[in-house]
Amino acid sequence: MINNKFLTIERAAQELGISKQTLYRYEKKGVFPKPQRNAINRWRQYTHEDIVKLKEIMRGHSE
Repeated sequence: MINNKFLTIERAAQELGISKQTLYRYEKKGVFPKPQRNAINRWRQYTHEDIVKLKEIMRGHSE
């Protein structure tokens, strides 16, 4: 993973091995919690900790 503090939705989806659209859909359905948003442009911002948690959620749903 890169060392930036926040990941874009594109990078988060890449780290999770899913498409950006799937990530949006999981958020909308409540499978994943909604990430924080950038105060200026309102873009989603994912932390490295978010990615770890989302991977754990994905593992739980696949079992």
